[in-house]
Amino acid sequence: MIKYFKEKVNENVLTTVADYVIITLGLAIYAFGWGFFLLPYKMVSGGVTGIAALVFYATGIQISYTYFIINFALLVVALKVLGFRFMVKTIYAIFALSLFLEIMQNIVTQPDGTMYQILGPNEDFMSVILGAIFSGVALAIVFLRNGSTGGTDIVAAVVNHYRDISLGRVLIFVDLCIIMSSYTIFEDWRKIVFGLVLMVLENFTLDYVMNSRRESVQFLIFSRKSKDIAHEIGTKMQRGITILDGHGWYSGREMQVLCILAKKRESVMMLRIIKRIDPQAFVSVGAVSGVYGEGFDPIKAKPQERELDKIELK
Repeated sequence: MIKYFKEKVNENVLTTVADYVIITLGLAIYAFGWGFFLLPYKMVSGGVTGIAALVFYATGIQISYTYFIINFALLVVALKVLGFRFMVKTIYAIFALSLFLEIMQNIVTQPDGTMYQILGPNEDFMSVILGAIFSGVALAIVFLRNGSTGGTDIVAAVVNHYRDISLGRVLIFVDLCIIMSSYTIFEDWRKIVFGLVLMVLENFTLDYVMNSRRESVQFLIFSRKSKDIAHEIGTKMQRGITILDGHGWYSGREMQVLCILAKKRESVMMLRIIKRIDPQAFVSVGAVSGVYGEGFDPIKAKPQERELDKIELK
């Protein structure tokens, strides 16, 4: 019992350390995208980073300082509403990202105060594309480890805590307000267009990376050696297997069909196991839009009180 407890503790410690290492990597990539591609070309996006960028363009105050101050103020509010446990990784991310932003900005800032444009002059659109890709991938890395960059995420969580408004709707509204306000500094509608393009590309990249990481498939395996295949997959890949009783219409032969849900990245290994055991097996592989439960994503949907009342009445 004590040995099992120690193993669990060690496993949790390693998982936590891995989370923070990967979150740190994601934050460094995010700061790299902003420092090397967006700030030198005076681009604006949503979130607190976008606000900090606007302050920098208007006053020259380093982006890291404004980013940290705004997030610190938001944290004070959020800690009272959401609790400390919810905010641990967010607090770490705010400190780490503030440091990374300062480092990246200092690297690209020349002695005369101007910022070095790594892509060359008049490459605004290309800077938007590259900046969006780097920041989108970085945010996906952070979110996949249950991290957060703070900022408008905190605002959305607080609003959602008191009002039945989706997080996405709050974030879009706040980001649009930030991007539109850039006109007061540049008086150039192109900056607003670039900001909107940046927001769309960043969110698209974020969704693409996160969905590809979570993409799942369903295997239906028809084989005379179904028991051997089930044993191999169950022991080596630790995937649950459902056995369905099948009956061939033409042959009249009884056959057990294996139904398995797995991550897409596990498909190749699973097909190798099937082919090694029964090269003549008939296999159907289909993509599924979502898999929830043990070993996959948790079910996050919460029924509204009205829905619960209806269920209780029935």
